[in-house]
Amino acid sequence: MASAHDRAVLQAIFNPTTPFGDIPGLNQEEELIDDDSGFDRELLKQVKELEMRGVSAAETGDLQTALQLFSQAIQILPQRASAYNNRAQALRLKGDTAGALGDLDQAIALSGSTGRTACQALVQRGLLHRLARQNDEARADFEKAAALGSEFARQQAVVLNPYAALCNKMLSEVINKMRNPETSDMQ
Repeated sequence: MASAHDRAVLQAIFNPTTPFGDIPGLNQEEELIDDDSGFDRELLKQVKELEMRGVSAAETGDLQTALQLFSQAIQILPQRASAYNNRAQALRLKGDTAGALGDLDQAIALSGSTGRTACQALVQRGLLHRLARQNDEARADFEKAAALGSEFARQQAVVLNPYAALCNKMLSEVINKMRNPETSDMQ
């Protein structure tokens, strides 16, 4: 008898474009967290407050205020990745793709390519690369984010990998022929 995880893996193979979030049991990883233990508690509290206010400002459409708040957070703790990631989103919304990419690169570098912020930054950078039709760069970022647990990134990596989708389709056809030899002879 196949386990739930086995069935989820087979579902992913036979339906490579299915959103992985719709496949129960495939990814049961722990939620990523960022390691903020190396920062002064008071400064960290101040920076998190600035970031929350920045996110709120961006959500109401006040991108200039959001950018100022994220920049203040960066000035206080320039080695913390989260504010760069948030500022990149505000820059992207403002239309400054080059600035957004610079901040995403910084967020990824500071995070050591691990944790929640790295995962989010890799997905955002992958999307920007995809919009610029830089599919190889986008696929690389999505694959890294998928390795960190992002279901969306995993789906995008499959979509951008035509060989994987073709191989999965061929494997599905072979197994279907093995299961139903009568119907495959009729075609």
